[in-house]
Amino acid sequence: MGINRHTESAGIAVVTVDYPPVNAIPSDGWFALADEIRAAGRDPEIRVVVLRAENRGFNAGVDIKEMQRTPGHQALIDANHGCFEAFAAVYDCPVPVIAAVQGFCLGGGIGLVGNSDIIIASEDATFGLPEVDRGALGAATHLARLVPQHLMRALFFTASAATAQQLHHFGSVLKVVPRDELDAAALEVAKDIAAKDGRVIRAAKRALNGIDVQDVHRSYRFEQGFTFELNLSGASDEIRERFDADLAAQKDKN
Repeated sequence: MGINRHTESAGIAVVTVDYPPVNAIPSDGWFALADEIRAAGRDPEIRVVVLRAENRGFNAGVDIKEMQRTPGHQALIDANHGCFEAFAAVYDCPVPVIAAVQGFCLGGGIGLVGNSDIIIASEDATFGLPEVDRGALGAATHLARLVPQHLMRALFFTASAATAQQLHHFGSVLKVVPRDELDAAALEVAKDIAAKDGRVIRAAKRALNGIDVQDVHRSYRFEQGFTFELNLSGASDEIRERFDADLAAQKDKN
């Protein structure tokens, strides 16, 4: 359990997220993820990184239970800093990062995927930011890299999700494949990149980041400020408590 990294074949590093059952990542997990991606990028033999996950879905965001059981705001601060570091590690990785997404990709998962270079998704993959239902904000910066502006706003305000097929239509998902073919599909693209000259690939990554119209680091940090504001006001705790109560009521009905 945790974050694991291995070399799949020449030039390809695979970083796996494994926090069962839903990959809700604790604060230290986000920092660990950033460390593993950065370590892969520092290896001169690596030309591409595949970011994948075990369990039911790719990512369920931050571990809200960790925040609820920790007094004060330190857990929130650690989670926000951890997410910032992990998202930045993906974006700033010296080589391309391919995200292999299965099932749900929520909250912080959108930050990882939105900052990646290539996305391969399983047929059952969905992408969304349920932040407004959790008393938080963030990662609209990254969702805006996946869907057009007005759809991003609609998804954000309604806490709805987009399908892999929709994102493929918009060109942000390269391939949609059956779930049992996801890893193979991601590695197929990775092998194509790994066959290139590493010097060119690394220069190309720097060049493409350099011409981005959006400063993703500054934009995401701006969003985080409103999350802190909502928590300081007490609104976030009230909303999370209602959310927990609703979940408990649903379990009782079942």
